[in-house]
Amino acid sequence: MVQDDKRITIITGHYGSGKTEFAVNYAMKLKQISPKVTLGDLDIVNVYFRSRERKKELEEKGIHVISSSIEGDSVDIPAVAAIVSPVRDKSTRYIVDLGGNDVGTMVLGRLKPLLNAAETDFFMVVNVNRPDTSSPEGIVEEMKSLEDASGLRVTGLINNTNLIRETTAENIAMGDKILKEASQLSGVPIKYTTYVEEVVKDAEKLPDDLGGELFPLKFYMRKDWM
Repeated sequence: MVQDDKRITIITGHYGSGKTEFAVNYAMKLKQISPKVTLGDLDIVNVYFRSRERKKELEEKGIHVISSSIEGDSVDIPAVAAIVSPVRDKSTRYIVDLGGNDVGTMVLGRLKPLLNAAETDFFMVVNVNRPDTSSPEGIVEEMKSLEDASGLRVTGLINNTNLIRETTAENIAMGDKILKEASQLSGVPIKYTTYVEEVVKDAEKLPDDLGGELFPLKFYMRKDWM
């Protein structure tokens, strides 16, 4: 699974896609096989669900978290040196949690000149239950917008279709169908299909031909009451 991905993984997605939940889960899974993992929070868009909010928990697991240059919620742009260091350190697996709109992806300008395409994946997380990514055409349009703003090309789609705690295997299969059409239109493969183990009680009903690899998730960013 994650061991076959490139050393640097940039994760983005439209508002409500669940990209930060995926990024945190991805970091946790990566830490199981890699001694040095860094998660960089470059999301200056969504102040409610940011990977830095789980900094203590992540660092207890041995995952280094880069957030702001000054501790505190009022500072929202990480220091240049901090976000650049893991790019240069070839022994580190680096995950970048990137804001999911044009403003967020423009922050990537600090990193882009140093990125090598041979060691960089750019994943777009998609929840087809969100209005802007509910159709293959909408997904491709959002993808092009993210690519234009970041100057990078998306290398993989993440099917994170969900209705939060009401998600069923049928919901995920619906998302799979739409993502496959978007994949055909764009030429970008589906990398992973996610589901939250504690929520999807009928996971055994998931189709065998889902796009990408199955990627079980846990809730890290969402409280029990949410």
